Amino acid sequence: MTDRVWFGFENSYARMPERMYARVSPVGVARPDLIRVNAGLAEELGLDAAALGTGVGVAVLAGNAVAEGSEPVAMAYAGHQFGHFVPQLGDGRACLLGEVVGRDGKRRDIQLKGSGRTPFSRGGDGRAAVGPVVREYVVSEAMAALGVPTTRALAAVTTGELVYREGALPGAVLTRVAASHLRVGTFQYFAARGDVEALRLLVGYALERHYPEVEVRTAGSLLAGVIGRQARLVAQWMGLGFVHGVMNTDNMTISGETIDYGPCAFLEAYEPGKVFSSIDAGGRYAYGNQANAALWNLARLAEALLPVMAEELGGPDAALAEARARLAEFEPEFHRARLAGLRAKLGLATEQEGDAELAEDWLERMARGGVDFTLGFRRLADAAEGNSAGVRGLFSDGALWDGWAERWRDRLGVEGRLSGERAAGMRRVSPAYIPRNHRVEAAIQAGMRGDFGVFEELLEVVTHPWEERAGWEAYMEPARAEERVERTFCGT
Repeated sequence: MTDRVWFGFENSYARMPERMYARVSPVGVARPDLIRVNAGLAEELGLDAAALGTGVGVAVLAGNAVAEGSEPVAMAYAGHQFGHFVPQLGDGRACLLGEVVGRDGKRRDIQLKGSGRTPFSRGGDGRAAVGPVVREYVVSEAMAALGVPTTRALAAVTTGELVYREGALPGAVLTRVAASHLRVGTFQYFAARGDVEALRLLVGYALERHYPEVEVRTAGSLLAGVIGRQARLVAQWMGLGFVHGVMNTDNMTISGETIDYGPCAFLEAYEPGKVFSSIDAGGRYAYGNQANAALWNLARLAEALLPVMAEELGGPDAALAEARARLAEFEPEFHRARLAGLRAKLGLATEQEGDAELAEDWLERMARGGVDFTLGFRRLADAAEGNSAGVRGLFSDGALWDGWAERWRDRLGVEGRLSGERAAGMRRVSPAYIPRNHRVEAAIQAGMRGDFGVFEELLEVVTHPWEERAGWEAYMEPARAEERVERTFCGT
Protein backbone atom coordinates (compact mmCIF):
# COMPACT_ATOMS: atom_id res chain seq x y z
CA MET A 1 0.00 0.00 0.00
CA THR A 2 2.73 2.47 0.99
CA ASP A 3 4.82 1.60 -2.06
CA ARG A 4 1.83 2.45 -4.23
CA VAL A 5 1.22 5.73 -2.41
CA TRP A 6 4.83 6.83 -2.79
CA PHE A 7 5.46 5.36 -6.24
CA GLY A 8 7.23 7.86 -8.41
CA PHE A 9 9.33 9.41 -5.65
CA GLU A 10 12.18 11.28 -7.33
CA ASN A 11 15.31 12.70 -5.77
CA SER A 12 16.80 15.34 -8.04
CA TYR A 13 18.33 17.29 -5.15
CA ALA A 14 19.94 14.11 -3.81
CA ARG A 15 21.70 13.85 -7.19
CA MET A 16 23.49 17.14 -6.48
CA PRO A 17 27.00 17.01 -4.92
CA GLU A 18 26.87 15.61 -1.40
CA ARG A 19 28.34 18.74 0.18
CA MET A 20 24.92 20.33 -0.43
CA TYR A 21 23.18 18.11 2.11
CA ALA A 22 23.63 15.31 4.60
CA ARG A 23 22.09 11.90 4.02
CA VAL A 24 19.90 11.16 7.01
CA SER A 25 17.17 8.87 8.17
CA PRO A 26 14.17 10.18 10.10
CA VAL A 27 14.26 9.13 13.74
CA GLY A 28 11.29 6.96 14.66
CA VAL A 29 8.86 7.85 17.43
CA ALA A 30 7.17 5.85 20.18
CA ARG A 31 3.48 5.85 19.33
CA PRO A 32 2.59 7.69 16.14
CA ASP A 33 -1.04 8.64 15.74
CA LEU A 34 -2.63 10.48 12.83
CA ILE A 35 -3.99 13.98 13.37
CA ARG A 36 -4.98 14.59 9.77
CA VAL A 37 -4.22 13.84 6.14
CA ASN A 38 -4.91 16.63 3.66
CA ALA A 39 -6.97 14.60 1.20
CA GLY A 40 -7.32 17.42 -1.33
CA LEU A 41 -3.60 18.05 -1.51
CA ALA A 42 -2.89 14.32 -1.66
CA GLU A 43 -5.18 14.12 -4.69
CA GLU A 44 -3.30 16.99 -6.37
CA LEU A 45 -0.03 15.16 -5.79
CA GLY A 46 -1.37 11.87 -7.12
CA LEU A 47 -1.15 10.20 -3.70
CA ASP A 48 -3.62 7.89 -2.01
CA ALA A 49 -4.96 9.76 1.04
CA ALA A 50 -6.67 6.67 2.43
CA ALA A 51 -3.43 4.72 2.30
CA LEU A 52 -1.60 7.54 4.07
CA GLY A 53 -4.06 7.16 6.94
CA THR A 54 -3.32 3.47 7.45
CA GLY A 55 -0.78 2.17 9.94
CA VAL A 56 1.82 1.78 7.21
CA GLY A 57 1.18 5.28 5.90
CA VAL A 58 1.32 6.84 9.35
CA ALA A 59 4.64 5.08 9.94
CA VAL A 60 6.06 6.94 6.92
CA LEU A 61 4.55 10.26 8.03
CA ALA A 62 6.03 9.83 11.51
CA GLY A 63 9.48 8.81 10.31
CA ASN A 64 9.19 5.24 11.57
CA ALA A 65 9.50 3.88 8.03
CA VAL A 66 11.12 5.11 4.83
CA ALA A 67 9.01 4.66 1.73
CA GLU A 68 10.42 2.88 -1.29
CA GLY A 69 12.22 5.29 -3.58
CA SER A 70 12.87 7.88 -0.86
CA GLU A 71 16.45 9.07 -0.30
CA PRO A 72 16.11 11.32 2.76
CA VAL A 73 18.49 14.27 3.07
CA ALA A 74 18.90 17.25 5.36
CA MET A 75 19.67 20.32 3.26
CA ALA A 76 22.59 22.62 4.07
CA TYR A 77 22.02 26.35 4.28
CA ALA A 78 23.16 29.43 6.15
CA GLY A 79 21.28 32.62 6.98
CA HIS A 80 21.07 36.08 8.43
CA GLN A 81 18.96 35.82 11.57
CA PHE A 82 17.74 39.27 12.65
CA GLY A 83 20.64 40.75 10.69
CA HIS A 84 23.36 38.49 12.11
CA PHE A 85 25.00 36.00 9.78
CA VAL A 86 25.15 32.36 10.85
CA PRO A 87 27.34 30.47 8.35
CA GLN A 88 25.81 27.05 9.06
CA LEU A 89 22.16 26.40 9.83
CA GLY A 90 20.60 23.67 7.70
CA ASP A 91 17.73 21.29 8.31
CA GLY A 92 18.19 20.68 12.00
CA ARG A 93 14.80 19.09 12.57
CA ALA A 94 13.63 18.17 9.10
CA CYS A 95 14.45 15.84 6.28
CA LEU A 96 13.56 15.98 2.62
CA LEU A 97 12.06 12.60 1.72
CA GLY A 98 12.15 13.30 -2.00
CA GLU A 99 10.08 14.88 -4.73
CA VAL A 100 6.83 13.98 -6.42
CA VAL A 101 5.46 15.20 -9.72
CA GLY A 102 1.79 16.00 -9.23
CA ARG A 103 -1.15 15.60 -11.55
CA ASP A 104 -0.44 19.11 -12.84
CA GLY A 105 3.08 18.10 -13.89
CA LYS A 106 4.74 20.25 -11.24
CA ARG A 107 7.55 18.90 -9.07
CA ARG A 108 7.20 19.35 -5.31
CA ASP A 109 9.28 18.46 -2.28
CA ILE A 110 7.89 16.24 0.47
CA GLN A 111 9.55 17.01 3.79
CA LEU A 112 9.09 15.77 7.33
CA LYS A 113 9.41 18.52 9.92
CA GLY A 114 10.14 17.42 13.49
CA SER A 115 11.68 14.12 12.37
CA GLY A 116 14.69 14.07 14.72
CA ARG A 117 18.30 15.15 14.91
CA THR A 118 20.47 15.72 11.85
CA PRO A 119 24.09 16.87 11.45
CA PHE A 120 22.69 20.43 11.35
CA SER A 121 20.80 20.27 14.67
CA ARG A 122 23.41 22.30 16.59
CA GLY A 123 22.54 20.61 19.86
CA GLY A 124 18.78 20.70 19.34
CA ASP A 125 16.50 17.71 19.70
CA GLY A 126 15.27 17.82 16.12
CA ARG A 127 11.67 17.58 17.23
CA ALA A 128 8.51 19.66 16.94
CA ALA A 129 5.68 20.14 19.41
CA VAL A 130 1.97 19.88 18.65
CA GLY A 131 1.48 23.65 18.91
CA PRO A 132 3.78 24.77 16.07
CA VAL A 133 2.54 21.90 13.89
CA VAL A 134 -1.07 22.96 14.37
CA ARG A 135 -0.18 26.59 13.67
CA GLU A 136 1.70 25.79 10.47
CA TYR A 137 -0.99 23.43 9.22
CA VAL A 138 -3.81 25.92 9.80
CA VAL A 139 -2.05 29.05 8.57
CA SER A 140 -0.34 27.53 5.53
CA GLU A 141 -3.61 25.98 4.34
CA ALA A 142 -5.44 29.25 4.98
CA MET A 143 -2.84 31.08 2.91
CA ALA A 144 -3.24 28.57 0.08
CA ALA A 145 -7.01 29.12 0.14
CA LEU A 146 -6.40 32.87 0.03
CA GLY A 147 -4.34 32.44 -3.13
CA VAL A 148 -0.97 33.23 -1.57
CA PRO A 149 2.04 31.22 -2.81
CA THR A 150 2.93 29.00 0.14
CA THR A 151 4.24 25.72 1.37
CA ARG A 152 1.42 23.32 2.19
CA ALA A 153 0.60 20.79 4.90
CA LEU A 154 0.07 17.24 3.63
CA ALA A 155 -0.33 15.57 7.03
CA ALA A 156 0.32 15.81 10.75
CA VAL A 157 0.85 13.09 13.33
CA THR A 158 1.45 13.02 17.06
CA THR A 159 4.48 11.08 18.26
CA GLY A 160 3.47 9.76 21.68
CA GLU A 161 6.58 11.45 23.04
CA LEU A 162 7.30 14.68 24.88
CA VAL A 163 9.53 17.49 23.69
CA TYR A 164 11.03 19.96 26.11
CA ARG A 165 10.99 23.71 25.57
CA GLU A 166 10.00 25.91 28.51
CA GLY A 167 8.33 22.75 29.77
CA ALA A 168 7.21 19.36 28.54
CA LEU A 169 5.00 19.43 25.44
CA PRO A 170 3.41 16.70 23.33
CA GLY A 171 5.39 16.02 20.15
CA ALA A 172 4.25 15.99 16.53
CA VAL A 173 5.58 15.72 12.98
CA LEU A 174 4.36 17.81 10.04
CA THR A 175 4.61 16.61 6.45
CA ARG A 176 5.28 19.73 4.42
CA VAL A 177 5.01 20.21 0.67
CA ALA A 178 6.92 22.92 -1.18
CA ALA A 179 7.83 23.82 -4.74
CA SER A 180 11.29 23.37 -3.27
CA HIS A 181 13.10 24.15 -0.05
CA LEU A 182 15.81 26.26 -1.73
CA ARG A 183 16.30 29.46 0.26
CA VAL A 184 18.37 32.61 0.06
CA GLY A 185 20.39 30.98 2.82
CA THR A 186 21.15 28.00 0.57
CA PHE A 187 23.14 30.30 -1.71
CA GLN A 188 24.69 32.10 1.24
CA TYR A 189 26.02 28.81 2.61
CA PHE A 190 28.18 28.22 -0.45
CA ALA A 191 29.09 31.86 -1.01
CA ALA A 192 30.47 31.99 2.54
CA ARG A 193 32.71 29.03 1.66
CA GLY A 194 33.86 30.45 -1.65
CA ASP A 195 32.32 27.47 -3.44
CA VAL A 196 31.57 29.03 -6.82
CA GLU A 197 31.04 25.66 -8.46
CA ALA A 198 28.20 24.88 -6.04
CA LEU A 199 26.70 28.32 -6.67
CA ARG A 200 26.74 27.70 -10.43
CA LEU A 201 25.05 24.36 -9.95
CA LEU A 202 22.40 25.89 -7.69
CA VAL A 203 21.69 28.67 -10.19
CA GLY A 204 21.10 26.13 -12.95
CA TYR A 205 19.01 23.88 -10.72
CA ALA A 206 16.84 26.74 -9.45
CA LEU A 207 16.26 28.14 -12.94
CA GLU A 208 15.29 24.76 -14.34
CA ARG A 209 12.99 23.97 -11.45
CA HIS A 210 11.34 27.34 -10.78
CA TYR A 211 11.92 29.59 -13.79
CA PRO A 212 11.74 27.32 -16.86
CA GLU A 213 10.27 30.16 -18.89
CA VAL A 214 13.47 32.23 -18.58
CA GLU A 215 15.38 32.16 -21.88
CA VAL A 216 18.62 33.77 -20.72
CA ARG A 217 19.67 31.33 -18.01
CA THR A 218 22.07 33.36 -15.88
CA ALA A 219 22.49 34.22 -12.21
CA GLY A 220 21.21 37.70 -13.01
CA SER A 221 18.05 36.21 -14.51
CA LEU A 222 17.53 34.09 -11.39
CA LEU A 223 18.02 37.14 -9.17
CA ALA A 224 15.47 39.10 -11.21
CA GLY A 225 12.95 36.29 -10.99
CA VAL A 226 13.27 35.93 -7.23
CA ILE A 227 13.04 39.71 -6.74
CA GLY A 228 9.82 39.91 -8.73
CA ARG A 229 8.16 37.01 -6.97
CA GLN A 230 9.14 38.19 -3.51
CA ALA A 231 7.94 41.73 -4.21
CA ARG A 232 4.54 40.40 -5.24
CA LEU A 233 4.44 37.93 -2.35
CA VAL A 234 5.02 40.58 0.32
CA ALA A 235 2.42 42.81 -1.33
CA GLN A 236 -0.07 39.93 -1.01
CA TRP A 237 0.85 39.42 2.65
CA MET A 238 0.26 43.04 3.43
CA GLY A 239 -3.02 43.09 1.54
CA LEU A 240 -4.26 40.43 3.95
CA GLY A 241 -2.78 41.91 7.14
CA PHE A 242 -0.32 39.02 7.46
CA VAL A 243 2.82 39.42 9.58
CA HIS A 244 5.43 36.73 8.94
CA GLY A 245 7.36 37.51 12.09
CA VAL A 246 10.73 35.97 11.28
CA MET A 247 11.87 37.08 7.81
CA ASN A 248 15.42 35.81 8.12
CA THR A 249 17.24 34.95 4.89
CA ASP A 250 16.88 31.24 5.64
CA ASN A 251 13.09 31.82 5.61
CA MET A 252 12.97 33.36 2.12
CA THR A 253 12.44 30.88 -0.69
CA ILE A 254 13.85 31.01 -4.19
CA SER A 255 10.49 29.80 -5.52
CA GLY A 256 8.62 32.79 -4.08
CA GLU A 257 6.56 30.76 -1.61
CA THR A 258 5.80 31.68 2.00
CA ILE A 259 7.70 29.32 4.29
CA ASP A 260 8.17 28.69 8.02
CA TYR A 261 5.05 29.75 9.89
CA GLY A 262 6.64 30.27 13.29
CA PRO A 263 5.67 33.47 15.11
CA CYS A 264 3.34 34.59 12.32
CA ALA A 265 0.02 36.31 12.94
CA PHE A 266 -2.70 38.38 11.28
CA LEU A 267 -3.47 41.96 12.22
CA GLU A 268 -6.73 42.74 13.91
CA ALA A 269 -6.77 46.49 14.64
CA TYR A 270 -4.70 48.00 11.85
CA GLU A 271 -1.29 49.04 13.19
CA PRO A 272 1.54 49.42 10.67
CA GLY A 273 4.17 48.99 13.40
CA LYS A 274 2.59 45.88 14.87
CA VAL A 275 4.93 43.10 16.05
CA PHE A 276 3.76 39.71 17.33
CA SER A 277 6.97 37.68 17.36
CA SER A 278 8.33 37.14 20.86
CA ILE A 279 11.89 37.26 19.50
CA ASP A 280 11.54 40.44 17.42
CA ALA A 281 12.25 42.91 20.21
CA GLY A 282 13.33 45.69 17.85
CA GLY A 283 10.45 45.38 15.41
CA ARG A 284 12.71 44.43 12.51
CA TYR A 285 9.93 42.36 10.95
CA ALA A 286 6.92 44.48 11.96
CA TYR A 287 3.98 44.49 9.55
CA GLY A 288 4.99 47.75 7.90
CA ASN A 289 8.69 46.81 7.66
CA GLN A 290 8.19 43.64 5.64
CA ALA A 291 8.98 45.13 2.23
CA ASN A 292 12.21 46.66 3.53
CA ALA A 293 13.13 43.35 5.16
CA ALA A 294 12.49 41.50 1.91
CA LEU A 295 14.68 43.91 -0.06
CA TRP A 296 17.47 43.55 2.52
CA ASN A 297 17.28 39.77 2.17
CA LEU A 298 17.36 40.01 -1.61
CA ALA A 299 20.48 42.15 -1.39
CA ARG A 300 22.08 39.27 0.52
CA LEU A 301 21.06 36.90 -2.30
CA ALA A 302 22.63 39.30 -4.79
CA GLU A 303 25.86 39.30 -2.78
CA ALA A 304 25.91 35.51 -2.78
CA LEU A 305 25.43 35.41 -6.56
CA LEU A 306 28.10 38.01 -7.38
CA PRO A 307 30.91 35.48 -8.06
CA VAL A 308 28.78 33.69 -10.67
CA MET A 309 27.56 36.96 -12.13
CA ALA A 310 31.17 38.15 -12.39
CA GLU A 311 32.02 35.06 -14.46
CA GLU A 312 29.04 35.61 -16.71
CA LEU A 313 29.57 39.35 -17.21
CA GLY A 314 33.35 39.53 -17.38
CA GLY A 315 34.24 41.01 -14.03
CA PRO A 316 33.12 42.14 -10.57
CA ASP A 317 32.27 45.71 -11.56
CA ALA A 318 29.79 44.57 -14.20
CA ALA A 319 28.35 42.04 -11.75
CA LEU A 320 27.84 44.68 -9.09
CA ALA A 321 26.18 47.04 -11.55
CA GLU A 322 23.85 44.26 -12.71
CA ALA A 323 22.95 43.32 -9.13
CA ARG A 324 22.17 46.92 -8.23
CA ALA A 325 20.01 47.34 -11.32
CA ARG A 326 18.06 44.19 -10.48
CA LEU A 327 17.58 45.21 -6.84
CA ALA A 328 16.30 48.61 -7.97
CA GLU A 329 13.37 46.78 -9.57
CA PHE A 330 12.03 45.57 -6.22
CA GLU A 331 10.40 48.76 -4.92
CA PRO A 332 8.54 49.66 -8.13
CA GLU A 333 7.28 46.08 -8.46
CA PHE A 334 6.21 45.94 -4.81
CA HIS A 335 4.39 49.26 -5.04
CA ARG A 336 2.67 48.25 -8.29
CA ALA A 337 1.49 45.00 -6.77
CA ARG A 338 0.43 46.60 -3.51
CA LEU A 339 -1.51 49.40 -5.18
CA ALA A 340 -3.19 46.92 -7.54
CA GLY A 341 -4.29 44.91 -4.51
CA LEU A 342 -5.57 47.98 -2.70
CA ARG A 343 -7.46 49.17 -5.78
CA ALA A 344 -9.24 45.82 -5.96
CA LYS A 345 -10.09 45.93 -2.25
CA LEU A 346 -11.46 49.48 -2.64
CA GLY A 347 -13.58 48.45 -5.63
CA LEU A 348 -11.57 50.33 -8.23
CA ALA A 349 -11.33 48.56 -11.57
CA THR A 350 -9.47 51.30 -13.44
CA GLU A 351 -6.30 53.24 -12.69
CA GLN A 352 -6.73 56.91 -11.92
CA GLU A 353 -4.45 59.64 -10.64
CA GLY A 354 -4.81 59.94 -6.89
CA ASP A 355 -5.68 56.29 -6.22
CA ALA A 356 -2.56 55.75 -4.14
CA GLU A 357 -3.35 58.76 -1.97
CA LEU A 358 -6.96 57.61 -1.53
CA ALA A 359 -5.79 54.16 -0.46
CA GLU A 360 -3.16 55.46 1.94
CA ASP A 361 -5.66 57.86 3.49
CA TRP A 362 -8.03 54.93 4.05
CA LEU A 363 -5.29 52.96 5.79
CA GLU A 364 -4.27 55.92 7.91
CA ARG A 365 -7.87 56.46 9.01
CA MET A 366 -8.23 52.75 9.79
CA ALA A 367 -5.17 53.03 12.04
CA ARG A 368 -6.46 56.15 13.79
CA GLY A 369 -9.89 54.62 14.20
CA GLY A 370 -8.70 51.25 15.54
CA VAL A 371 -10.45 49.43 12.69
CA ASP A 372 -10.06 45.70 12.31
CA PHE A 373 -8.10 45.20 9.08
CA THR A 374 -10.07 42.25 7.73
CA LEU A 375 -13.52 43.46 8.77
CA GLY A 376 -12.79 46.99 7.59
CA PHE A 377 -12.24 45.89 4.01
CA ARG A 378 -15.02 43.31 4.13
CA ARG A 379 -17.60 45.81 5.35
CA LEU A 380 -16.39 48.31 2.77
CA ALA A 381 -17.96 45.98 0.19
CA ASP A 382 -21.31 46.48 1.95
CA ALA A 383 -20.80 50.22 1.71
CA ALA A 384 -20.25 49.86 -2.03
CA GLU A 385 -23.83 48.59 -2.16
CA GLY A 386 -25.10 51.53 -0.10
CA ASN A 387 -24.97 50.07 3.41
CA SER A 388 -22.20 51.94 5.20
CA ALA A 389 -23.44 51.50 8.78
CA GLY A 390 -21.33 48.39 9.33
CA VAL A 391 -18.04 49.90 8.24
CA ARG A 392 -18.71 53.24 9.91
CA GLY A 393 -19.42 51.45 13.17
CA LEU A 394 -15.95 49.92 13.16
CA PHE A 395 -14.32 53.34 13.65
CA SER A 396 -13.83 54.69 17.16
CA ASP A 397 -14.84 58.04 15.66
CA GLY A 398 -17.32 57.84 12.79
CA ALA A 399 -16.12 61.20 11.49
CA LEU A 400 -12.96 59.43 10.27
CA TRP A 401 -15.15 57.41 7.93
CA ASP A 402 -17.26 60.37 6.90
CA GLY A 403 -14.20 62.39 5.94
CA TRP A 404 -13.03 59.71 3.52
CA ALA A 405 -16.26 58.15 2.24
CA GLU A 406 -17.35 61.11 0.14
CA ARG A 407 -14.08 61.14 -1.82
CA TRP A 408 -14.28 57.34 -2.25
CA ARG A 409 -17.84 57.52 -3.59
CA ASP A 410 -16.80 60.27 -5.99
CA ARG A 411 -13.99 58.04 -7.23
CA LEU A 412 -16.36 55.09 -7.67
CA GLY A 413 -18.60 57.32 -9.74
CA VAL A 414 -15.86 57.69 -12.33
CA GLU A 415 -16.21 54.01 -13.26
CA GLY A 416 -19.94 53.56 -13.58
CA ARG A 417 -20.04 49.86 -12.68
CA LEU A 418 -23.12 48.39 -11.05
CA SER A 419 -22.81 48.40 -7.28
CA GLY A 420 -23.55 44.68 -6.95
CA GLU A 421 -20.86 43.76 -9.44
CA ARG A 422 -18.37 46.02 -7.67
CA ALA A 423 -19.18 44.65 -4.21
CA ALA A 424 -18.90 41.05 -5.42
CA GLY A 425 -15.44 41.81 -6.79
CA MET A 426 -14.40 43.39 -3.49
CA ARG A 427 -15.54 40.32 -1.57
CA ARG A 428 -13.43 38.13 -3.84
CA VAL A 429 -10.27 39.87 -2.60
CA SER A 430 -11.19 40.76 1.01
CA PRO A 431 -11.84 37.56 2.96
CA ALA A 432 -14.52 37.02 5.54
CA TYR A 433 -12.40 34.55 7.49
CA ILE A 434 -8.73 34.51 8.41
CA PRO A 435 -6.94 32.41 11.03
CA ARG A 436 -7.34 34.96 13.80
CA ASN A 437 -4.69 34.63 16.47
CA HIS A 438 -7.00 33.72 19.32
CA ARG A 439 -8.67 31.04 17.21
CA VAL A 440 -5.31 29.51 16.31
CA GLU A 441 -4.28 29.62 19.97
CA ALA A 442 -7.50 27.86 20.98
CA ALA A 443 -6.78 25.11 18.44
CA ILE A 444 -3.24 24.78 19.77
CA GLN A 445 -4.32 24.55 23.39
CA ALA A 446 -6.97 21.95 22.60
CA GLY A 447 -4.52 19.99 20.47
CA MET A 448 -2.01 19.82 23.28
CA ARG A 449 -4.76 18.14 25.32
CA GLY A 450 -5.30 15.65 22.51
CA ASP A 451 -8.50 17.32 21.24
CA PHE A 452 -8.20 18.17 17.54
CA GLY A 453 -11.86 19.02 17.01
CA VAL A 454 -11.16 22.76 17.41
CA PHE A 455 -8.36 22.47 14.86
CA GLU A 456 -10.63 20.67 12.39
CA GLU A 457 -13.40 23.23 12.69
CA LEU A 458 -11.03 26.18 12.33
CA LEU A 459 -9.38 24.55 9.33
CA GLU A 460 -12.76 24.10 7.64
CA VAL A 461 -13.55 27.79 8.14
CA VAL A 462 -10.25 29.32 7.02
CA THR A 463 -9.96 27.13 3.93
CA HIS A 464 -13.27 28.62 2.73
CA PRO A 465 -12.40 32.28 3.31
CA TRP A 466 -14.52 34.20 0.83
CA GLU A 467 -18.21 33.43 1.28
CA GLU A 468 -19.96 34.24 4.54
CA ARG A 469 -21.80 31.24 5.93
CA ALA A 470 -24.53 30.86 8.53
CA GLY A 471 -23.11 29.53 11.77
CA TRP A 472 -19.65 30.94 11.17
CA GLU A 473 -20.38 34.50 12.31
CA ALA A 474 -18.17 34.24 15.39
CA TYR A 475 -15.14 33.43 13.23
CA MET A 476 -15.40 36.86 11.62
CA GLU A 477 -15.19 38.70 14.92
CA PRO A 478 -11.97 40.07 16.41
CA ALA A 479 -10.82 38.76 19.76
CA ARG A 480 -12.38 40.17 22.89
CA ALA A 481 -9.94 41.91 25.22
CA GLU A 482 -9.45 38.79 27.34
CA GLU A 483 -8.88 36.62 24.22
CA ARG A 484 -6.23 38.72 22.50
CA VAL A 485 -2.97 37.02 21.57
CA GLU A 486 -0.26 39.66 21.38
CA ARG A 487 2.80 37.38 21.31
CA THR A 488 3.53 34.43 19.05
CA PHE A 489 6.44 32.00 19.28
CA CYS A 490 8.78 30.04 17.02
CA GLY A 491 8.52 26.71 18.81
CA THR A 492 12.13 25.69 18.13
